[in-house]
Amino acid sequence: MTSRPAGVLRFGDGIVGHSAVFQHVLNQVRSVAQCDSTTLIQGETGTGKEYIARAIHNQSSRMNGPFVKVNCAAIPAALLESEFFGHERGAFTGAIQQTRGRFLQANHGTLFLDEIGDLPLELQPKLLRALQEQEFEPLGSERTVQVDVRLVAATNQDLARLVSLKQFRADLYYRLNVIPIYLPPLRARRSDIPDLVEHFIQKLSRRLNKQVDRIPEEVMEFLIHHDWPGNIRELENFVERTIVLSPGPVLRPALQDLRPLARQEPAKPLQTLAAAERDHILEVLDATRWMIGGQKGAAARLGLPRTTLIHKMRKLGIERRSSGRQDSAPAEPSLLNCEVSAMAAGTS
Repeated sequence: MTSRPAGVLRFGDGIVGHSAVFQHVLNQVRSVAQCDSTTLIQGETGTGKEYIARAIHNQSSRMNGPFVKVNCAAIPAALLESEFFGHERGAFTGAIQQTRGRFLQANHGTLFLDEIGDLPLELQPKLLRALQEQEFEPLGSERTVQVDVRLVAATNQDLARLVSLKQFRADLYYRLNVIPIYLPPLRARRSDIPDLVEHFIQKLSRRLNKQVDRIPEEVMEFLIHHDWPGNIRELENFVERTIVLSPGPVLRPALQDLRPLARQEPAKPLQTLAAAERDHILEVLDATRWMIGGQKGAAARLGLPRTTLIHKMRKLGIERRSSGRQDSAPAEPSLLNCEVSAMAAGTS
């Protein structure tokens, strides 16, 4: 196997890379670890957000304290408040004993909230208060508990967009986004792939009790140039599968695994409602040769009164001369002009 290039840094198991874009991330980790500010790690799924959160904790002054993880998407919404803040005995049906929440478990350490974008709206004000005041009341208790917790959150969602859609509170977003760290996808750091492959082979060979000591050049070329939509997690799973199926000490993927995934056509940008309505009206006008009134006219086909259709056409800027659509039969431009003029006169 190839030797690792000089300059490759390890912050812990799974954090491997020497590319400039990844070194920038590690420099941010060094800086962020020296303070207690809330940090928001963003990136596609499988880019290693939890590894970066652990690296921040392990290089901070809290390294000897607990690192407590909560996956906000994996816990039912009804149980999340108790999971965060704990509960008293009898606080709800089934609460047969007092329970310490994750905030209290992370006292003097780091609380890592993964998939923060999936946090229910109704719980977000309580989380915001706990972050700002460093205090909370367990469910079923009037007792206020003080904690000293550093928060690191992570998401693969666009929180700013969720805020604009009213699916995430703006005040909580700004409280989380004190120090943002963006993890690049694996396709943006292809030069790190050989180091990651070597790391996974060493790690997985021990666990699987198989010896792999050579990677054919064509296999490595495929690994480097594949897009890896699942990022580092997908790469690790591929290496594990290949080790298991390789008959000897040479890493030999199955032929079907070496075929690049079919590229999907980029999705068409979504239209605004007005643009979609304009296109639909134009299609109907074309089909009716721009006849607006009458039983076979565009208004009847659209299920609209004739005056309503004319009003919509004016509002959407639909004119026969500027539509750019050509018909095989002559249109009736005077009909549209007369109807629009009549409506304008009626509203003046």
